[in-house]
Amino acid sequence: MKILLVGEYSRLHNSLKEGLTTLGHEVTIVGTGDHFKKYDTDYSIHPKYFSDYLLLRKAKNFIKKLTGYNFEETEKGYRFKKLLPKLKGFDHIQLINSNAIETQPGFQIKLYKKLLQQNRQMSLLVCGDDTPIIDYCLNGDLKYSILTPYIEKRATAQYYNYSLKYLTPAYRVLFNWVKDNSVCLVTSDLDYEVPMKAQGYTTRFIPNPINTDLITYNQPAITDKIIIFLGINRMSYTKKGISFFEEALNIVKQKYEDKIEIIVTENIPYKEYIKLYDRAHILLDQVYGYDQGYNALEAMAKGKVVFTGAETEFTQHYNLTERVAVNALPDAEAIAKELSFLIENPKEIKVISKSARSFIEREHNYINIAEKYIEAWK
Repeated sequence: MKILLVGEYSRLHNSLKEGLTTLGHEVTIVGTGDHFKKYDTDYSIHPKYFSDYLLLRKAKNFIKKLTGYNFEETEKGYRFKKLLPKLKGFDHIQLINSNAIETQPGFQIKLYKKLLQQNRQMSLLVCGDDTPIIDYCLNGDLKYSILTPYIEKRATAQYYNYSLKYLTPAYRVLFNWVKDNSVCLVTSDLDYEVPMKAQGYTTRFIPNPINTDLITYNQPAITDKIIIFLGINRMSYTKKGISFFEEALNIVKQKYEDKIEIIVTENIPYKEYIKLYDRAHILLDQVYGYDQGYNALEAMAKGKVVFTGAETEFTQHYNLTERVAVNALPDAEAIAKELSFLIENPKEIKVISKSARSFIEREHNYINIAEKYIEAWK
């Protein structure tokens, strides 16, 4: 098959491409690279004029503040439009979410229509913020979600502008159009599968693909201090509950200053990020999750003990009896207690590390996952 993957936010599409090409398919990725993360794409729609050039970026921000119009979004759309003559003859197109091109909703629908006219079929991957996910986070039965700080009035609507825009009429129209023109809806983890199923959507749950052939497992060697890593993305600082990790680190730092080393990074490209946490034994990922996102899964494949989403829904779905990750709750004292246990019982780090790698190999193998995508698309 000839396959077009539109959008890339976490390296999910790159790993899927690696699995699909191993199976003999021809795959092309189009996307922005997701700002500072700089993920690989075959065709880039990165808005270099209104993002990379200081004067134009300042002008864009001023006009956006004054009128609400975003020239950066427009540039992404026009860059995609210029690529359309090259995006022909694909057997299947997958969008990483309904807003995969990241341009204005009306413009985006026009681009999708043109894309579908010159290709065979399309599917939608639900693996991040999208209209039904945000609906359920606000109105559903989740005990917590990425919108919990907003619901509890600990964060403003302005901070959550990216998420809340999916509730506006224009983005609802966009999601519904994409849904109605897709041959299937795929969810990548339980944080999206649970809300979609609860609202009556028919979905195909396919876990994130992880290329374990590229990721070397490192048995944690604890000869001196236990190294704890926290990578901060300021754009998702509140949504991921990073403040709980920071508070927990302050607690354990006072108790175990001579036993631990803490590494903190902020807003660095993906390739630098994964190199920096190689030395770590423990990685702090996110709080408001039920399942693991892509960064957590890659770290687990490397043998890190990851504090992330590992709720009851997750352990029950995979019939797990052993711990493959630490369920990070929105409670700094609870996180500090889990960290203290691992610092005082370093053998447990090795046990979880082995279980984490085995879990990734068993449930997230990129070739097996690619086969599941092909099956879903057919």
